[in-house]
Amino acid sequence: MKGTDGRATEAIAKGAKPVSPERAREMLRALKLLKAAAEIRWVTCKGPMGSDLLAAEGFPPSSYEVVTEPRVPTSAEDTKAACREFEQRGAELIVFCGGDGTCRDVIDVVDARLPILGIPAGVKMHSGVFGIHPATVATILDGWLQGYLRVGDAEVLDVDEEAYRRGEWVVRLYGTAKTLVEPALVQTGKMLFAEVSDDAMKDEIADHVKELVVSEPDTLFLLGPGSTLEQIAKRLGVEKTVLGVDAVAGGKLVGEDLDEAGILRLLDKFPKAKLIVSPIGAQGFVLGRGNLQLSPAVVRRISVPSVIVVATPAKLNATPVLRVDTGEPPLDREFAKREYLFVVIGYRTSKLHPIQA
Repeated sequence: MKGTDGRATEAIAKGAKPVSPERAREMLRALKLLKAAAEIRWVTCKGPMGSDLLAAEGFPPSSYEVVTEPRVPTSAEDTKAACREFEQRGAELIVFCGGDGTCRDVIDVVDARLPILGIPAGVKMHSGVFGIHPATVATILDGWLQGYLRVGDAEVLDVDEEAYRRGEWVVRLYGTAKTLVEPALVQTGKMLFAEVSDDAMKDEIADHVKELVVSEPDTLFLLGPGSTLEQIAKRLGVEKTVLGVDAVAGGKLVGEDLDEAGILRLLDKFPKAKLIVSPIGAQGFVLGRGNLQLSPAVVRRISVPSVIVVATPAKLNATPVLRVDTGEPPLDREFAKREYLFVVIGYRTSKLHPIQA
C-alpha cells in the first residue's frame, strides 16, 4: 500500500501485521546491554505504546512512569496526546517508533523545543531523525547520556502518500526538528538528484540492464522503485510503476505494482530471479526504505548475490555507504559480510561500493 497514513484499518484487513512493537523491542534489547539502560527514567504510555514492551524486556517498574492510556486501535491523536504529556512531565528527549507520518505527529506537538529520535518502523523514513537500525538507536542514546553527542537540527519531510500510491513523488519540507547528531548512525534526509549529466548515465545503465535481460530470457527480473529503474523499463519497452515493484521476463511485463504475495507467486513460476534496486540518495538504503514488499522472504528466495544495485555516478558519489534494513538482522548481516557491492554505474561499468547493515 506504500504506507498506511490514514489507512491502518484497511491495511489490517489486508493481513498487515504491526511492525513497530518488534522494532521497539529490538531497540530495548540492544539498550539493556549498555550503560545507558540503568540511567534512563522513562515516561511512557500504557499498554502496547510503551509499558507492555518495557515490562516484557525486563525493565523494572521503578524505571518508568505511565502517563497516558491510548485507545485501541491507537491513532495519531494518541501519539500527540502522549507527546504533550511527555513535555509537561519534563522529558528531555522523545524516542518514537514509526515512520515520517509519526515524526510529523510528534513535531506537531513539541516543534523544536525537545529533541526527538526515531526508531525506524515505517514505509517512508526520509526525515533526518531516524537511527539507521533499531539497535543503533540504543547506541545513540548511550552516547548522548555519556555526553558524546550534541543536539542539532534535522529536516522533517512530508511526502504526499496518496500521490505516492499513484506513482508520483510529491515532497516538501514539513519542518525542522531537533535530534541527536551522529552522522554514522543517524540517517540523513533523502537527497534528490536531477542533473542533465545523470540522464545520460541512466541511459547507459538502462542499456546495460537490457543486454542482461535479453541474454537471460528464462530469468525473472524484479525492478524496484525509482527514476533509474523507470529508465530501464523504458529501454525494455514496458510501463514502470515509478514507486512500486514490477517484474519482467523474456522482455515482457509479467507483474506490475506487486506486493509481497504477488512477488512470491511469480518466484514460484520462475526458478531463476534477479532483483534490481537503486539506493536512496545520500541515505544509501537499497532495502528497507520505500520497498518493504521486498521482504526477507522475497530476498532469500532471490538470494543475496542476485541483488543488483544500479546508480548514476553523481548519486553514488553523494552516498558514502550502501545500507540494508530488511527487518531480519541475520539477512542484513549476510549483506554486511560482503563489505562491498558492485554497483552498475554505466554501460558495462561497475564500481565497488561499501555496504553496511
